[in-house]
Amino acid sequence: MIGVPRRTFHVTVLLALLLAGWPLAALAQTRAWLDPASTTVGEPVTLQVETDQGSPDYTPLNADFVVGAQSSSRQVQWSNGSMQQRSVYTVELTPRRSGTLLVPSLQVGSVRTEPLQLQVGTGTVATAQSNAAAFVETDVDDAQPYVQQSVGVVVRLYFASQLASGELVLDTPEGASLQRVGDDRTDVRQVNGRRYNVVERRFLLIPERSGPLRLPGARFNGRTAGGFFDDFFGAGGDGRMNAVAPERTLQVRAQPAQAPQPWLPLHGLQLRYTTAPGSARAGEAATVVVEAVANGATRAQFNDLPVPDVGDAGQVFAEPAQYDETFTGSTPRLKITRRYSIVPRQAGTLVVPGPKVPWWNVDSGAAEQATLPDLTLAVAAGQGGPPAAQPIDTQAALPGDDVQPTAPTSVPLGAADARPWPWIAAAVGLALLWLLTLAWGWRRGRRAPLAGSPTRAGAGDTGTPHGSVAELRRALDGEGFDQVQAQLCVMAGVERLEQVIERLADPVQRQVLLDLQAARWGGQGEASALRARLRECFRDGPHWSVPHQAADTGLAPLYPPPRR
Repeated sequence: MIGVPRRTFHVTVLLALLLAGWPLAALAQTRAWLDPASTTVGEPVTLQVETDQGSPDYTPLNADFVVGAQSSSRQVQWSNGSMQQRSVYTVELTPRRSGTLLVPSLQVGSVRTEPLQLQVGTGTVATAQSNAAAFVETDVDDAQPYVQQSVGVVVRLYFASQLASGELVLDTPEGASLQRVGDDRTDVRQVNGRRYNVVERRFLLIPERSGPLRLPGARFNGRTAGGFFDDFFGAGGDGRMNAVAPERTLQVRAQPAQAPQPWLPLHGLQLRYTTAPGSARAGEAATVVVEAVANGATRAQFNDLPVPDVGDAGQVFAEPAQYDETFTGSTPRLKITRRYSIVPRQAGTLVVPGPKVPWWNVDSGAAEQATLPDLTLAVAAGQGGPPAAQPIDTQAALPGDDVQPTAPTSVPLGAADARPWPWIAAAVGLALLWLLTLAWGWRRGRRAPLAGSPTRAGAGDTGTPHGSVAELRRALDGEGFDQVQAQLCVMAGVERLEQVIERLADPVQRQVLLDLQAARWGGQGEASALRARLRECFRDGPHWSVPHQAADTGLAPLYPPPRR
């Protein structure tokens, strides 16, 4: 220190301390950078963040980038006898679109990084003619759709190498809605002498406003499983495979002023009867089934088929329509099936108006109407209930006997012992009664009784092995209304629910079955509430009406009654 002024010594020490602390300040700084600073659609870049504050939050990057593989590394340095640590976080980003993209500021502990800009070019669009390892095609079924028209979009990915992973993306354009439909379809095709695997994906595009509509090109980013052919065809040493389809611009037309309402833009609409009866019976349901096929429509776009109005001549119960959505090429196709039950009120002729559906033909640009002809039903008189059983008259002649009525004859006392005719007549009568009893017992064993007077059907009744109350309860608990109706018909020994209602003695049970008919025909009421009512009304089985009983003949039954 000799020869060095004291003031100069203090300045030198201060500078040494500042220089020793400079790396510490640099290490404490949080910064981010991109490598490279520009790219093309489908080509990833690397974002690196150096910090000592902890891991970054990558959530804001999802808006414009596909966030890929992430990694981190830690470095330790000794400076002036103290240990300093820093971490470098790395993430792979694939841009979702072209143009100037902003990498937003990221939260890292208590600090934030500076935002960065990335220039993304469109790159080279591979096509079938370029013999590329992968390329993407986009088909649109209508390049000049109307507002709210369903546009079918089909994206096809062609790739020649075995894929280890991949992502096929079609972004939703501004001013329209885009929905993926169905599952992917796979195929193998030969293009320019090269074998490609093909993945086909379908979308529904619905424009929301008129004017130009820019549809971005679909993008594919993936990695190959590697192999000799990948190297031979230049798939890339790292196995990365990218492809982008060309952009499309659609010219969306406004809704015409003279278009019918509700607005239904379609490529085509056909109606037909799949079931069309020519006759019916008063009080009984006749079934009519109508099918519609709409090209260029979806379930959300198409209203239900109309319900015909027959006025006071009858009632019409319409079941909920059934829908089947498919694709024909790149065009959506909707099939609608609806069933109607027509119940005439009286005999005569009943005219059922054919359905009429107005729509707009997008191909010809004109309003049209799909129609079906009216149905004319010849209605016969309704059948009454089943005839009541008549008491058996043991004194009446049986069918086939040639018996003439005679005047009463006075027979002197004691003359009966001399004439055998009374004894012969008694023997013949007993034989006929025995045969009649035998026939009655055989019929009872063959057919289940319609009802028992004091008992309820199914409660210990062995005459109907397939119509027990337990089976009815199972149908009411877990099966559909069709199975409930079928079980009641089996228990009653009839074919239709109307006959079951006629044979019930309980008015509450009759009413709930009438409500069941209305719900099945017209889709009216809430299903769970109706099922609860059915369980309550039929918890101990149907309450049948009491039929007329046969007259007591005074004879013991041919067969003993079954044990209860």
